[in-house]
Amino acid sequence: MTRELRIAPPLHVHGPAGPWDEVRDTMDRRGSAVVVSTWGEWLSAVVTEPRLRLLLGRDWPRYRRTTDPLVRHRFAAARLVLKYTAAAALGTDPAELDLAYTISGRPHLRGLHQVDVGLSHTGELIAVGVGSGGRIGVDTEPLSRTLALDVMSERMCTPAERAFLDRLDDPARTAALLRLWTLKEAYTKALGQGMRLAFTEFGFPPDVEGELPAGHDGALLAPDGSPAAPGSWAFGTYRALGRYRVTAARYHPAPGATPWYVGHSVADAASMSLVAGLLAPRTPSAQAAPRTR
Repeated sequence: MTRELRIAPPLHVHGPAGPWDEVRDTMDRRGSAVVVSTWGEWLSAVVTEPRLRLLLGRDWPRYRRTTDPLVRHRFAAARLVLKYTAAAALGTDPAELDLAYTISGRPHLRGLHQVDVGLSHTGELIAVGVGSGGRIGVDTEPLSRTLALDVMSERMCTPAERAFLDRLDDPARTAALLRLWTLKEAYTKALGQGMRLAFTEFGFPPDVEGELPAGHDGALLAPDGSPAAPGSWAFGTYRALGRYRVTAARYHPAPGATPWYVGHSVADAASMSLVAGLLAPRTPSAQAAPRTR
């Protein structure tokens, strides 16, 4: 069966009951799947699940150390969503999966290099991506998030993107900038670069909702707006639950393909910390949470 490599819209799961068959079907057809849920939909599982320690695995000590009950429950819920999603894609029990982390904090399934996972959460939303044969990155932001437009566009946008943004009115510009932010975050997360890769070194087509077209080699652009190096990237950016943007980036290697970041500069820490700080702050409880964004 030939797989459709574009990223499908997120699937909403309502706790441990799923529906997980839709996740498995999407994974089989496309080689990747994105799931969204809210931490409240997993609260009863966190509180009553007799296998919680087994399901959390190496995250159990971190869970136990977290003193704020709200932060602790959200942390556990995010890990359960990730494990249940990966288990659905693999056709196994979530307790059988060993979730580990790289030095940068990126999650991965230990011993299962053929399957990659991504995790992001903001507010009540949890988003998980799972993909086979490559890397996947996920980012989420509330649609209501406010941005410092002038500084953000200067620090994170290519010249072509800035030219496009300058033609928009304020509400449209805010929405477009938020969309670009999540695309760039998802892309660098998939690479494992996080905010070390300069966001001005790569771009995306303007004002596209849903599945990004394949006409630009995976919709990845050079700073001047021309198609970037040919390759193997798929992107999807969607509204979820009516109030969030969820974006995923997936790298599925092709013969001779080279990730776009090779040979390009990385952002200095001070510059990108400024960009991150320009996003509206999260709630105090969310800021205190152990996080894998």
